[in-house]
Amino acid sequence: MTAPQIIEIDTVIVGAGPVGLFQVFELGLLGLKTAVIDALPHIGGQCVELYPDKPIYDIPAVPMCTGQALIDNLMAQIQPFLPEFYLGQQVEKVEKRGEGDFVVETSAGTVFHTRAVIIAAGVGAFSPRKLSVEGLEAFEGQNFNYRVKNPERYHGKDVVIFGGGDSALDWALALAEHANVVLIHRRAVFKAQPASVARMRALCAEEKMQYLEGRATEIIEKKGALRGIKVRGADGVTRSVQFDELLCFFGLAPKLGPIAEWGLDLDKKSIAVDTEKFQTSVPGIFAIGDINTYPGKKKLILSGFHEAALAAFAVYSYLNPEERVFLQYTTTSPKMHQRLGVEDPYKDDPT
Repeated sequence: MTAPQIIEIDTVIVGAGPVGLFQVFELGLLGLKTAVIDALPHIGGQCVELYPDKPIYDIPAVPMCTGQALIDNLMAQIQPFLPEFYLGQQVEKVEKRGEGDFVVETSAGTVFHTRAVIIAAGVGAFSPRKLSVEGLEAFEGQNFNYRVKNPERYHGKDVVIFGGGDSALDWALALAEHANVVLIHRRAVFKAQPASVARMRALCAEEKMQYLEGRATEIIEKKGALRGIKVRGADGVTRSVQFDELLCFFGLAPKLGPIAEWGLDLDKKSIAVDTEKFQTSVPGIFAIGDINTYPGKKKLILSGFHEAALAAFAVYSYLNPEERVFLQYTTTSPKMHQRLGVEDPYKDDPT
C-alpha cells in the first residue's frame, strides 16, 4: 500500500475561487506559504464554472471584466508567491492536534500538516437546481445545459432559457444579440435586477426575443433527440416550444459536504465567524467569502476581498502570537517589494 503524500505548509486554503486566490496574495505579503485545495478540476471556482464569460461590474477600479478575466488577473497577481494547487480533490477531514497544528486530508489521499486553515469554499459543494421534467436528465450535456461554456455555440440558434434570476436574465440578454431566445419563467415576479427585467421586456416589445410565463410539463423528443418542451402557461394553456438548445438557471443548491463535520459553529448552511479576524469557533480555522456569515454579511466578491485582507493579519498573529504585526504598504515598503519581486521605485531617490 502506497504511503500518503504528506505536505508541510504554513497555511491551507480550501477553495480556489477569487476570494481564495486573493487570500493567497494577502498571506504572501506577510511571508506565509500557501497550498490551495479545490474539488473542481480547475482554478476559478464559481466564476469559471458558472459564468466565465459573464460581465462583472463591481470590482473596484475595474469597470468591467469577465469571470475568467478576473481569475486570470488574480493568478498573475499571486504568481510571485508560488502557491501550490491541489485540484480535483475534496477536503474530507480537518483535525486539530494542537495550537498551530492541523492535519488536513483530501479525497485523493493527500495529507497536509499545516499551521492554519482558511475556508474560502464559496457556497460549499454546489450543484445546479434541476429542471424537473421526466426524461430531461438523459439530454444533459448535449443540447440541454445548466451553464454556458461557449457562448458562440448558441449563435444563430433557437434557444430556450428557464429562470427568473440574474443568471437567466443576463444570459438571455447576452444571447439575444446573436440567437432567437425564448425566456420562460414560472411567474411574473423576477429575482433579477430590475434593470435587466426592464431590458428584457423592451427587447420583447421590439420582437428581438420572447418571454413566456409558465412551467415545463413534458419534453418533445424526435428520433432520440431533444427538440422541444411543453409549457403550461399561467392562462392554463399548454404550448409546445421548439428549440435547438435548452438552458436552465435556477440557481445553486449549496451543500457544505464534509465541512459540516469539522466541528464548526454553523448558522444554517454557513460558517459563523467574527468580524475582526474572520475566525471560526475553532481557533486557527478561518472562513472568508460566501461560505461565512455574520451580522450584515453581503455575498459580494469585493466583500470577500476585504475579509481576506483582515483574515491574513489574523492568521499571522495566530501563528506568531508574540510578534507585533505592522501594517506595511506595497507602495513604499522594501519588504513588500522584495516579496512581490518588484524593484524599489524609491531606491535612487535621495529624499
